[in-house]
Amino acid sequence: MKRLDGKTALITGAARGIGLAFAEAYLREGARVALADIDIARARTEATRLGPDAFAVEMDVTRQDSIDGAVCATLTQFGQIDILINNAAIFTAAPIAEITRHDYDRCFEINVAGALFTMQAVARHMIERGGGGKIINMASQAGRRGEALVAVYCASKAAIISLTQSAGLNLIQHGINVNAIAPGVVDGEHWDGVDAFFAKYENKAPGQKKREVGAAVPFGRMGVAQDLTGMAVFLASSEADYIVAQTYNVDGGQWMS
Repeated sequence: MKRLDGKTALITGAARGIGLAFAEAYLREGARVALADIDIARARTEATRLGPDAFAVEMDVTRQDSIDGAVCATLTQFGQIDILINNAAIFTAAPIAEITRHDYDRCFEINVAGALFTMQAVARHMIERGGGGKIINMASQAGRRGEALVAVYCASKAAIISLTQSAGLNLIQHGINVNAIAPGVVDGEHWDGVDAFFAKYENKAPGQKKREVGAAVPFGRMGVAQDLTGMAVFLASSEADYIVAQTYNVDGGQWMS
């Protein structure tokens, strides 16, 4: 028997990168998966590739009607949601003197409010249905400490760690386990944008920051999305039933807690 047989997962930001790797891992473990993403065309392409147990659903986590619509569409397609991964997020960077309200509002709207209100919508379904569920929030090593140029993003991920603790303590009474994963530096197409921020503010050549952060990981390299899937499967499985309100570092040794 596979570890997630009979389960249905909703994963936000699942059309690419880490979210897509989670979807692939969950399908291998027997789950049905809703790939939620604002880029519905790419989500549909990936769902078609992954097969009949994958379903693409459009979701903009900054809009409550979009969140509610995606949850409803997933329930119509699969009849239940047993697992949620709050993966959708954006990155931003700037010196303190140059942070704009627009960047701050946008980052918190997606990274924090998006996770909170998606979690709320799914938790309401889980409570009404009974039988509990698993919610996994994506934090970051950036939420464990400040960084000189990354104040807003770091603060948003620190908020996710705190939100995971509060939601975990509140929802376990309904049999809903809320935990989080804190990756370190993970390679992928998003790193082009991250690297560009540091090229701008640290006067580095394109690609230089990426090489530097990879070399600084104790494991010896940057992570890849597949490095995170084991923890995501574990936290969604019955093996994690007694784990509540925790954030797990999966970062090659970058942060010890």
